[in-house]
Amino acid sequence: MLSLRIAARFLRSSPAQSALIMAGIAVGIATQVFVGSLIVSLQAGLVDQTIGSAPQVTISAAEEGDPVTFTEAIRELIAAEPRVEPGAVAAVRDASALYSDGEDSAPLSLKGGELGGLDAIYDLSGRTVAGTPRLGDGDIVLGVDFAEKYGLVPGDAVPLTFAGNRTARPTLTAVVDLGAAAANERQAFVSAGLPRSLTGWRADEFSAIEIQMRDPFSSAEVAAEWRTAIRSVTVTEWQAANADLLTALQSQSASSYMIQAFVLVAVALGIASTLAISAVQKTRQIGILKAMGLSDARAGRIFLWQALLLGSGGTLGGLALGFALIWSFSFVPLDFAIRPEPGFIALSAAVGIGVALGSSIIPTRSTSRLDPIEVIQSG
Repeated sequence: MLSLRIAARFLRSSPAQSALIMAGIAVGIATQVFVGSLIVSLQAGLVDQTIGSAPQVTISAAEEGDPVTFTEAIRELIAAEPRVEPGAVAAVRDASALYSDGEDSAPLSLKGGELGGLDAIYDLSGRTVAGTPRLGDGDIVLGVDFAEKYGLVPGDAVPLTFAGNRTARPTLTAVVDLGAAAANERQAFVSAGLPRSLTGWRADEFSAIEIQMRDPFSSAEVAAEWRTAIRSVTVTEWQAANADLLTALQSQSASSYMIQAFVLVAVALGIASTLAISAVQKTRQIGILKAMGLSDARAGRIFLWQALLLGSGGTLGGLALGFALIWSFSFVPLDFAIRPEPGFIALSAAVGIGVALGSSIIPTRSTSRLDPIEVIQSG
């Protein structure tokens, strides 16, 4: 590998210059890795906080206020969809109630269903701050803000009043932090039997069927397919109801791509200028080598190897610096964790080396066309 040995010797002959260009590549790759991981983690955190513990597709009746029948056809349609999160299906009945302890009163929105499905969607177990979630007949789970405001703890009776002066006193089994102030102040979970006793609906009639996806962004496609398959119901999904959030996520992605593009351009210009200067500096040496029999292809490959060595060294340094930046931010109190994305990091490394090799095209071609006689005659 004569071309490689010559390229390495050229780099060693200007150690400061080589170190500077590697440092420039390292900073560029580190910026790309850190900014990309930051944006991806921020987006994942926003999506998780917004709809990560909420239904992403909802099936309800065609007419608002009517119950939707959980037919066998709907069950089979949901069961056959591989994009649905296993177990994250909850047929729920909603009801409104008024809490009153004799001194204070406040409205509550009750969501009745089976604990398994509700837990899979709303993560009641993972969000529990007191007690153990249970939703048997006569049980209730409350948001943390509501429980703290009225001094309720697991084991307490929660007096509720419904339309028509009907009352109930379910037992508080758990207090949960639902991640949103509005939900923590007003949302409560009960068994499906309590709302049914108020509405008189059949056992297969519900306010809605709530579903969570493996990938939240597949909800629009799934909802569109289900609207075609079951025309007698209304199918809604979270993306249509959160257009502002999607716009913000797209803007973040666009900003990330722009930053990375400018970084890559800066890296490419730095390497290209360095190699062009090196080609001029080493013109006499290359001319002598070609006069001694070095082929045009081998002469051109000298700067290709230089670019590869610079790009590889700078990329490795950049990856190490990027991981160090991500690790250092683990000590900063953030609402989300910055996690390195293996696929994105591999792509960044490949792009970094690719840009380095692309930057060597001009000096490589000019060197391969160099006439050794002219070089020697010019001194």
